[in-house]
Amino acid sequence: MEFIYLDRRVAVCVKPVGVLSTDEPGGMPSLVRQALGDAHACVRTVHRLDRVVGGLMVLARSHYAAAELSRQVREGTFEKEYMAVVHGCPVPGAGRMEDMLGRDRSRRMTYVTEGTGRDVRPAELAYETLEIRGNLSLVRVRLLTGRTHQIRCQFASRGLPLVGDRKYGLPEDGCEIGLWSHKIAFIHPESGEKMEFIQKIPDIFPFSLFLDE
Repeated sequence: MEFIYLDRRVAVCVKPVGVLSTDEPGGMPSLVRQALGDAHACVRTVHRLDRVVGGLMVLARSHYAAAELSRQVREGTFEKEYMAVVHGCPVPGAGRMEDMLGRDRSRRMTYVTEGTGRDVRPAELAYETLEIRGNLSLVRVRLLTGRTHQIRCQFASRGLPLVGDRKYGLPEDGCEIGLWSHKIAFIHPESGEKMEFIQKIPDIFPFSLFLDE
């Protein structure tokens, strides 16, 4: 477990690809407890990354910290920024995506819809294309809402599926998903200080296409 920041209230970690965010055997809270050497430590998930996505994640180390960070997530003051590699080139190169997203629970998939319903909620993100290599683009994405599979669904619905996304994209890509939790920012639940952390993209395909040589 790679800790970026650690104190008695919060733990900022780099979540490995393939690890669940939730508190179960092998999930992030369990791995953090193991790294701390305390199987009974209070470690709580306050936001989630898809299992296939890696990068920055913050976990709370007390009930108070969990409640405060969860409030920030609900109110939209908890900032989450991602790096995504997509097939194609977004037009325009920067802007916002706003959709109504539904959730098919049986297929565990999110979809764009014009209708309304119990599981339909508004979704919004801001994006900026940083670099283009051939038919692939590196895009910085800031989530303004936090819907399940939001980035993956919204880009795929515009003909811009994420590289390596077997659920919404092209199964034949043959690599891990091109989505990385790049930046998080929040107000520390105890000190009131704004905390900001950035983790650069990993040197693996497809991100490696966009790293300086």
